[in-house]
Amino acid sequence: MADDDNHDLRERHDALRQRWLTTLLRARDTDECVYDPYRFADNLLVRWAEPQRRYHTVDHLTAVLDHIDVLEDHADGPELVRLAAWFHDAVYAPDRSENEERSARLAERALPEAGLSPDQVAEVARLVRLTVTHDPAEGDRNGEVLCDADLAILAAAPDAYAAYAAAVREEYAFVPDETFRTGRAAVLRQLLGLPHLFRTPYGAAEWETAARENLMTELALLDA
Repeated sequence: MADDDNHDLRERHDALRQRWLTTLLRARDTDECVYDPYRFADNLLVRWAEPQRRYHTVDHLTAVLDHIDVLEDHADGPELVRLAAWFHDAVYAPDRSENEERSARLAERALPEAGLSPDQVAEVARLVRLTVTHDPAEGDRNGEVLCDADLAILAAAPDAYAAYAAAVREEYAFVPDETFRTGRAAVLRQLLGLPHLFRTPYGAAEWETAARENLMTELALLDA
């Protein structure tokens, strides 16, 4: 069984490495590879597999990339949005508050070496920082797609949403139960207080209602 698991993991990582290369070449508008372009993907995948992660894992990265595939027609620069997805939780420590900023700075260091222009690097870093608030400005189509893709888990089927909530709790296992319940409930109320969780037309039509139902269910369980 362990060998099968390792084989599956290798296949998933190989698929992600190929997605990285495809995205990078499209963003650079070339068929020419930079020197060893996979080293960037490999570094990021090591980060996404760190032991402190329970929700913010390679599975989450894959899910966000898949959701961007669904939403790409709503983005002005879908390849830059995909690169932002790779970096948006690349630095993640549950007990730190500056993860997004550190992830953005990582992108600012790595992407020039990968051959992106200064304007492209700036846009990817801006999108990564936007995941602090998930509140893109009106007309920010790239920001809307990234934020919707990142929050799409909120609209998952009830069992998948429950698994997500449990994984978040595991990441914060160092926080006492009562403190966690209070903080998590505040986050849920803040989300429910937003006029719209999703900004793209697709997200608004397909995910908004289910997401609010999941949030209200979790909040009721926390309050109970």
